[in-house]
Formats: sequence, C-alpha cells, structure tokens
Amino acid sequence: MTEQLLIRQVRPWGGQVVDVLITDGYIRRMEPDMVVDEEVAVLDGRSHLLLPGLVNAHAHLDKNLLGLPWHKNQLTGNRVQDFVAYERRVQREVNHSPQVQSARQIEASLATGTTYIRTHVDVDAEVGLRNLEGVLATREQYRDVMTMQVVAFPQGGMLSLPGSIDLLEEALKAGADCLGGLDPAAIDRDPVKNLDTLFTLAARYNVDLDIHLHEPGALGAFTVELIAERTRALGMQGRVTISHAYCLGMVEPDYLHRLIDLLRENRIIVMTLGSGHSPFPPIKTLYDAGVALCTGTDGVRDTWGPYYTIDMLERVKLMGYRSGLRRDEDVEMVLRMATYGGAQVMGIQDYGLAVGHRASLVIVAGDTPAEAVIEQPPRTYVIQGGRVLVAGGRRVD
Repeated sequence: MTEQLLIRQVRPWGGQVVDVLITDGYIRRMEPDMVVDEEVAVLDGRSHLLLPGLVNAHAHLDKNLLGLPWHKNQLTGNRVQDFVAYERRVQREVNHSPQVQSARQIEASLATGTTYIRTHVDVDAEVGLRNLEGVLATREQYRDVMTMQVVAFPQGGMLSLPGSIDLLEEALKAGADCLGGLDPAAIDRDPVKNLDTLFTLAARYNVDLDIHLHEPGALGAFTVELIAERTRALGMQGRVTISHAYCLGMVEPDYLHRLIDLLRENRIIVMTLGSGHSPFPPIKTLYDAGVALCTGTDGVRDTWGPYYTIDMLERVKLMGYRSGLRRDEDVEMVLRMATYGGAQVMGIQDYGLAVGHRASLVIVAGDTPAEAVIEQPPRTYVIQGGRVLVAGGRRVD
C-alpha cells in the first residue's frame, strides 16, 4: 500500500514557498500550490524553512552521561591519555551502559532534527568489544528512524596497547562500518607503522578511514602529509577523513596552502568542531579552496567536559562565532557542513532537498537558514522517510 504525505507551504533552504509530496519515503514532487488527486495526509508547514535532516558527522554515542545524575567533573591533566583514564574510571563507577546511553542520545538527537550520525566507538584492548556491541544494538533498534555509521575507534591507543589491532579487525567483522585512528605520533609514537596498519586494514575490509588528529603544528602537519601519501598510493581518495586537524590552524600560510593542495587533490575530508580553546582549521579558507568539510557534536555531556550539546544548529552557531563569520552566506556555509558536508563523508547518495531523494527533512521557523542557526527554535517537524518523528520539538510515535 502506497504511503503518502503532503507538506503544504514550506521554503526549501529559505527559497520560494512550495508544497512537497512524499511517497513511500521519498520526495516525489516539489511545486507551489500542488494539486493532488488522491486523498493524502497533509502537514501544514506554515511557510517555515525546510532543511534536509541534520548530520552529526562526529559523535561518541558510547560516552555520554545523559539521563544520569549530574557528574561533578574532577578531571586532572590535559593529555588525551589523562582524559581517557578518567573517563573509564567514572564509567566503571556509574556502571555505564553503552547501549542505554547511546539510545538516549539518539532520542535527544532526533528531537533536534539530526537524522544521520557517524559515531566513533571505543575499541581497544582495555574495553574490548563491549562498547561496540552496545552501540550496534542501538543502531539496530533505531534503524528505521536514524541512519548510523559506526567507526571502530582505538581511543586507548593501537600500537601502544597490545591486542588492539586484532580487536579492531574483529570490530570490522562484527559490523563496524569504518575504521578510526588516533594521533599516530603523539599516542602511538610511530606514525609510519600506525598509518601503514590503519590503511592496510581499511583496504582489506574496504572501509573508510576517520583519523582523529590532535597533534599540533609541524608534527600534525607532517602526519597530514603521511595520510595524503597513503591515500593517493592506495587509491582511497574520497574515503579518508581527518578529524579535528588542529594543526591546520597553527601552521604558516604558505605551508597551510601546500597542505590544502594535498587535501583537495586526494579528496580528504576535514571534520572540525571549532573546539574549545584549541586552534582549529580556518573554515572559510578551506571551503573557498574546495576542501570538503563536515562537523559534529563530539562527546556530549561526558567526562571530557560539560559544554557540548546535541543540537547541530548550536554547533553551527558556535563555529561561526569562533571563526569570526558575520555574513549570512558564511553562516549558511557552516550549516552546509552540518548537512551536505556530513552527508558526503557518510556516503549518503539520496540526501537533500530534491525530487527523488529520501524524505529526511527538518521544518523550522525562520525567514532564512542563518536565522534558524542563530535563534535555534524548537523543530516544528522532523520527518524521516516520510514519517513524522517530531512535532513542536517533541518526539512523537
């Protein structure tokens, strides 16, 4: 039986008012004052904005403390290793469940219009496959309403934690979609062996790579060069993401442009959050140069810090603020990172506001996309595959 939904009076990306007809989960028509012969369910869009489903291209669903009593952060130290050790101690103390917590974050994400998530999940010799199993169960539970991509991520180290390589391979066999990496020089102390291992595994299992790179300045830039070399040699153009890439905001302009050339030529995607006090990649410079960009929430209400929230519109606003972007078109540029850029990194082929594409949609008040970013009103409606998931900012069944 054909399922249809007619959305009256919405403005795709702030353009002219149209009606949208959804049939069996896909956009079939988009035109003003549409006439439909058959009887269909109708949704009043109130001339609000129509955006594609928001994409959180960098999450850690297995780490959040949502729904648990407030965690008084007592973190000491400023190294990644310090953060990880503290996080795992707290998780043991609160009997943390990756499955329960990842489901809570999915529910909260849907309410804000996020319908696609790439999540990194800890897999190493210390935690084994426990977190992965919990998140994979959540992915199955929500497969009809949330498109999830799971990255097997060696948070505790790979070469530096014996047994982790075998576990990463087991994770890929068990259903992880992508392979993650972490600071090849700063954590594992051997960037050549680290990257050779990651790229070999990725090629063997035909999966994309997403490498967290916190390494600063010249050290991080050298790692970018090594990643680009391997991407080119193995023909993995378009299948490698460098997340954070603080170094791109720390090197001299001439060197930065050489790195930009490497990123563009090898179609390496850069994920940035505009994180905290750290330098971060110059978004507009990269965008204008043609480097593919995406963004995400990173960890939300976890032991690393209390500030990040689930709403991707808030993330866009903070990134624009930290980047000194004032013009509406520049705010929209950052919003594209949280929509079309994220869809690109996840390899989603039927994404967007066009006939024939999957009806993953967000309706939100505002005259322009920039206004929606700044005001962050409750989502009027969130629709996934033609099914209304959220009305008036609240989840519906």
